[in-house]
Amino acid sequence: MFSLSALTRAYQRNLKALVRATGPVRTPKKKVVKVVAPLRAAAVASALAPAAPRSATSRARKPRVPAVRGEWLAGVAPGPAGARRYHLFVPPGLVARPGETFPLLVMLHGCGQTGRDLAVSSRMNRLAARERFLVLYPEQERVANAHGCWNWFERRSGKAEAEAATLLAAVDKVASRHPVDLSRVAVAGLSAGASMAVLMAATYPHRFCAVAMHSGVAPGTAESAATAMAAMGGRREAQLPEPVTGALPPVAAAPAGRARPAMARPAKVARTTAAAAVAVPAVLPPLLLLHGDADNVVSVRNATATAALWAEKLGARPGAARTLQRGQRHATQVTEFKARGRTVVALREVVGLAHAWSGGAADQPYSDPVGPDASALIWAFVAKQFDRRKV
Repeated sequence: MFSLSALTRAYQRNLKALVRATGPVRTPKKKVVKVVAPLRAAAVASALAPAAPRSATSRARKPRVPAVRGEWLAGVAPGPAGARRYHLFVPPGLVARPGETFPLLVMLHGCGQTGRDLAVSSRMNRLAARERFLVLYPEQERVANAHGCWNWFERRSGKAEAEAATLLAAVDKVASRHPVDLSRVAVAGLSAGASMAVLMAATYPHRFCAVAMHSGVAPGTAESAATAMAAMGGRREAQLPEPVTGALPPVAAAPAGRARPAMARPAKVARTTAAAAVAVPAVLPPLLLLHGDADNVVSVRNATATAALWAEKLGARPGAARTLQRGQRHATQVTEFKARGRTVVALREVVGLAHAWSGGAADQPYSDPVGPDASALIWAFVAKQFDRRKV
C-alpha cells in the first residue's frame, strides 16, 4: 500500500505533466494556489493521468478532423452507462452494392485523449480509406471520468461492465444505420482504451473477430482506481472477466441506403432474459498485443501476462521468440502463440518504445513515429481473422 505522501507526490507530478500537455496556464501574479490531495484523488490521478512520454510534444494542439477524404460522422449512443458520443469515419466512395457490407474497427482512445486525437496520431483513417473499412471512435465523457479515461478498472462498482455494454450499443447503433458486417468487427485501443478493448472482447467474445491491446492491462487485474495503480505497474496477477454467454445475437446490418431503427437490447437486459437468448460458445477472439519495453506508465509485464493468460484460455502454445526490425524503426521481439496451427495470440514487445502509439504521427502526444507501424500491424492481424470465425 502506498503512503499518502507518495501518492501526493505522484499526483503533483502527473498534474504538472497534464498542465504541460494541455498548454500553459496563466495565473495572476502573487496568487498562491494550494492543492489539497486527499487519498482517493491522489490514487485516481496517479492511476489515470500518467505523464506524457518523452516522444510526445510538451504542448498538445487540438487536432483537426483527420486530413483524409471521407465522412466524419457524429453520433450518440445510449447504454447502461449513459450516453456516449462517437465519430464514425466512412472512407470516400464507400457505397455498398445490394447485400454488400464492410468491416468495422472500433478504436478506443487513452487517458487525456479524444477520439480525434487517436485518429490523428494513429492515422488509421488513411489505412481505412485504402483498405475499405469503417472506423468507429467512441468518446469518453468527462463527467464519467475527469481525465477522459475509460473506466476499465471500476469493476467493483460495475462501471466497467456498464461502459463495455454501452460501447457495444454504439457498435449496434452504427450497424443499424450503415452496412456493417457484424462478423467482421474488431476492437483496438491505447492504454486505458486498450484495457477497455480487451474487457469488451473477453466479456462479449462472440461479437469480435479480433482484439488489439496497445500498452494496456488485462481488465480483471484491477477492481478500483487504487488497485489500478498496482495493476499498471505489473504487480497484480492478470485475470479475465467471465464472458456473457447468454447475450442476444447482434442486430443485422442495415441494407445499403437504408437505416434500421431497431437496436439490440443492452447486455444488462440480455442477462435477465438468458433463458430466451441464443447461447453462444465463449471462445476468446485472437489477440494482438503491442507494448514498449521502455513504458514507465504501464509495465510491459502486463503484455506478457495477458498474452500467457489469453493463450491458456485458447489452448495455445508459444513459439520461439524472434526479433524483427525494419529500417531505422525500433526493433520488435515477436512471440506467437498457436493453437491447431493458427496464431491466436501475437505478442510484440517494441524495444525503446515508451507509453505511446507505435509508428504514430510526429509531433503528437502519446505518439512515437520511430516505432513500427501499429496501425498497419493491427489491420493486418485483424484481416487475417476474416472468414475464420463467424458470429
